[in-house]
Amino acid sequence: MQHIRNFSIIAHIDHGKSTLADRMLEVTGTIEKRKMRDQVLDSMELERERGITIKMQPVRMHFAKAGEKYQLNLIDTPGHIDFSYEVSRALTAVEGAILLVDATQGVQAQTLTTLRSAQQQGLVIVPAISKIDSPLADIENVKQQMQKLIGISPESILTCSGRTGEGVEELLQAVIKRVPPPKSESASKEQRALIFDFQYSDHQGVIVYLRNFGGEFKKGDALEFSASGRKFQALEVGVFSPQPTPTESLKEGETGYIVTGIKEPGFARVGDTVRARGTKTAPLYGYSEPRPVVWASVYPESQDDFTALRQALSRLRLSDSSLSFEEESSGMLGRGFRCGLLGMLHLEIVTERLRREFNLTLVVTTPTITYDVEVRNGTRKTVYSPPLFPDHGEVVKVWEPFFEAEIILPSEYVGGVMPLLFEHEAVAESTETFSEGRLIIKAIMPLRELMRNFFDKIKSVSSGYASVSWEMRELREADVTRLDILVAEEPIAAFTRVVAAHRAYEEAQAAVEKLYNILPRQQFTTKIQGVALGRILSSKTLPALSKNVTQHMYGGDRTRKMKLWEKQKRGKEKLKERGRVNIPQEVFLKMVKSE
Repeated sequence: MQHIRNFSIIAHIDHGKSTLADRMLEVTGTIEKRKMRDQVLDSMELERERGITIKMQPVRMHFAKAGEKYQLNLIDTPGHIDFSYEVSRALTAVEGAILLVDATQGVQAQTLTTLRSAQQQGLVIVPAISKIDSPLADIENVKQQMQKLIGISPESILTCSGRTGEGVEELLQAVIKRVPPPKSESASKEQRALIFDFQYSDHQGVIVYLRNFGGEFKKGDALEFSASGRKFQALEVGVFSPQPTPTESLKEGETGYIVTGIKEPGFARVGDTVRARGTKTAPLYGYSEPRPVVWASVYPESQDDFTALRQALSRLRLSDSSLSFEEESSGMLGRGFRCGLLGMLHLEIVTERLRREFNLTLVVTTPTITYDVEVRNGTRKTVYSPPLFPDHGEVVKVWEPFFEAEIILPSEYVGGVMPLLFEHEAVAESTETFSEGRLIIKAIMPLRELMRNFFDKIKSVSSGYASVSWEMRELREADVTRLDILVAEEPIAAFTRVVAAHRAYEEAQAAVEKLYNILPRQQFTTKIQGVALGRILSSKTLPALSKNVTQHMYGGDRTRKMKLWEKQKRGKEKLKERGRVNIPQEVFLKMVKSE
């Protein structure tokens, strides 16, 4: 085990993690140059298209230093805050982490969050500056920022370029020198491994990705999951190099995979321990269950696809353990699922994967959060969905989740960011100078304000220079109300949302105006109303489709035409009494999409 090093690369989004991993694979000869491509560890089409890492990806490399051969097990991690659960799981399976900072951007908000996470795990940090080949690189300034951040000498900070490969060999040598080898956890050599991820294959069943903390795993071993108790036989044992490659065994301290052959969902769980069947080996300390931050309902466009959507979500959960879902039904949209997610980008990625990987056409409702509500009879309940939020007259008190945002930005943009924080009900707790010309603003704000394009607006007012990371805080009292949109005096559940009481009129006006512009005209006059705070706050009337029923008449007495007009009028009145407004799916999609 003295020649094994397990490490991860952590950084803010777009700081060059995947490009650096590409060069490492090239330098170590893990992939031949002729087979090399950009973002080689980002296997998902969506990752390559967007240029971001969504799933962590393990890989084994071999590197020679001073005549000795070392086994380097790297786990490439995502950089976006919504995928921080992926990062936390990767950090539990390694002993060290390369903290990568872009030489052109400096330390960003997510850099701080991932660094804290790695330090809490007790990992050895190897600081490095990337993109040093860029003409915009400010290496000395970034070194000072990192020195202040970690409290180390500038000489110990390495520099590299993932694009040209400069400094990559030195970085690998520093990993071997600074990151400790795995410790032997048990003298008895009992089989014990921690599951940090898994995926599902139609042919092989569940494939668990694990870090071996004890003993040796071989093909044919009789094993079990410690939490679920499900027994299985290892059909294949292997490593990632970077493609899954079968090996004779998985030794202590190594990272790899085991094919279980289990084809039913629910038995394998992230954070569970794989051990020898029938033993009472103590399970390893796993991961806390991720807490959903944002909720959104997902419905199939055709109810015939409901079962396909259930299967797709179950399959997706095998590769994304931070996704949770449960069945629900809506009078307007039929049966669907309420999904719990870690943020707005997570919601976007999940719905996009459902559409691409499973060929589903979906209707996704407006994202929302949970509220604790005390009603007039004294009971307190948790409300997950806006249509279930009590009527205005029933509510006594409401509590909503708050989060602490940490914003790093150049000082010249403070004048634009402060009014934006005020608009989103944020309270700035502190402002401190981080480095020359850069500030850190810490603010507490309601989680619901995240849904109002907070990240996009921050990027816009700061010309893209500000970065934001956030952490959940406690529940606090809130002044919110339910906003219903009525079409032909019938509330449409998919358009219902919870808004700040002081913005109810503005939100009602905007929603009614938007629906008025996109709803197709009906055979009868249709009222569109926004109702909140116990009254109608906004109303518009959509005219009926007009048809000239007298176009075939020429001349003659006017009373003949009047009879036809009267008959048409009565028909429209009947339609208005009985008829329901047919709202096409495109209208739902346009209403859900933000401005």
